[in-house]
Amino acid sequence: MKRILLISGLALSLIACGENGKDSGTAQVEGNIEETGEEQTQEPTEVPDPIDAENSDKYSYEMVVEGLKIPWGFTFLPDGGMLITEKNGDIIHFKDGQKTNIQGGPEVYDRGQGGLLDVVLHPDYESNGWIYFTYASKEGEGDGGNTALMRAKLQGNQLTSKEVLYKATPNTTKGQHFGSRIAFDKEGYLYFSAGERGERDVNPQDITRDNGKVYRLNDDGSIPSDNPFVGQQEAVEAIYSYGHRNPQGMILNPETGEIWVHEHGPKGGDEINVVKKGANFGWPVVTYGENYSGTSITDETSRSNMEDPIFYWLPSIAPSGFAYVTSNKFPELKGNLLVGSLKFQYLELLELNGKKINKRVKLLEDSGRMRDVKQGPDGNIYMAIEGKGIAKLTNNQE
Repeated sequence: MKRILLISGLALSLIACGENGKDSGTAQVEGNIEETGEEQTQEPTEVPDPIDAENSDKYSYEMVVEGLKIPWGFTFLPDGGMLITEKNGDIIHFKDGQKTNIQGGPEVYDRGQGGLLDVVLHPDYESNGWIYFTYASKEGEGDGGNTALMRAKLQGNQLTSKEVLYKATPNTTKGQHFGSRIAFDKEGYLYFSAGERGERDVNPQDITRDNGKVYRLNDDGSIPSDNPFVGQQEAVEAIYSYGHRNPQGMILNPETGEIWVHEHGPKGGDEINVVKKGANFGWPVVTYGENYSGTSITDETSRSNMEDPIFYWLPSIAPSGFAYVTSNKFPELKGNLLVGSLKFQYLELLELNGKKINKRVKLLEDSGRMRDVKQGPDGNIYMAIEGKGIAKLTNNQE
């Protein structure tokens, strides 16, 4: 019921804002910043220039789960098994070398970049059994679909207790920029991303509209009372930050407790951003990229009232999947980031010093489109590779 009420409220707000919705949304944001007292006058940090990636042949991989098509996300179960989402809507339970299809998954709108997307366990999964999925959903009015968040429980080979916690609106038949990744912070809040659905001049800068946003919810889908736009007239109160293009990587940084995302830019300008309460990350007002045709989107790369990325790629690598390595099995990787590249089909190591990227290294070149990367509970690094399956990183020098 709470979701229906939220969606109904959003629909009314869209009617109320009409053609002036974007301007009114911007005005509300400025008012909210003053009311919340968020620090918006800090000196901006200098965004470093892009750096070239080095090459390394130190690593290989071995297949763990074979025969998958487009494994979009995966997570590890306490019993040693693994849950894998296929973009076409299949949910696969893998354990002891056997793959089993899970029944009762969400109805998926499989179009373009949309489909069954991320899967994450609740931090207290062993006590409550909740599993969270993001997916492209046809639910609601209008043709097409939009990004949704569901939670469910697994009983045998069946999903039960399914609850749709959030459904972005409006539906559209556009096939691009659904997002979507999920992460929990140390306080148990749930974050998930939704891309701007190919409506760059409509959605990301307007807080009265879904899409181009990072959302923050309680684990039951209710809205935290301290979300930045709670009480703002016509605002979508689930929004935590906005001005995003298409975040397909999201992690909890275990050292800082912050949520970090990386997101697809246009032609050039993929970014890593540190999510902040109420922050505007600028798309498409500021960007380091350009149109795919080579024409300019804007001549601005930064504004004082918008958050700069801590890093950007040029050219774009089409990043997907994100991991912060804490494992002692790979001491040379520990404390650094791993990112999958869809475009160039490799795993990228980003050597991290605080919030600065010092070095890029290409691992596993020409291995396939890297869709997701995670550190497993056994300390190993696992990758989802399109057309192959789930692979495990190995060190050639051992």
